[in-house]
Amino acid sequence: MSIVQNRRARHEYFIEEVIEAGLVLEGWEVKAIRERRAQLAESYVIVRDGELWVIGMHISPLPTTSTHIHADPTRSRKLLLHRHQINKLLGQVEQRGFTLIPLTLHCSRGRIKMDHG
Repeated sequence: MSIVQNRRARHEYFIEEVIEAGLVLEGWEVKAIRERRAQLAESYVIVRDGELWVIGMHISPLPTTSTHIHADPTRSRKLLLHRHQINKLLGQVEQRGFTLIPLTLHCSRGRIKMDHG
């Protein structure tokens, strides 16, 4: 069940491989994503300290669920992958010059997942 799509990425980039990754999210972010209040248009994935981070993904907070915290809609969010998947992607990015672009956010078994290519 796709929640949010980055339609522009499929037109601007050749997608060689799609990989599903988990995200480290706060509670208000999960609720906002399920209400389709996220945007992937200007987002991209970077490598920092051997881990993958999504930058520029905007999640608009819901007025009813984020009253007690100060929400940062564009904070960096860590992607959750197995070490061998991270090493494979690092090799492709460094050696072959690939770019990692978020494609979709979807629900899988009650968890929010991101497909990126």
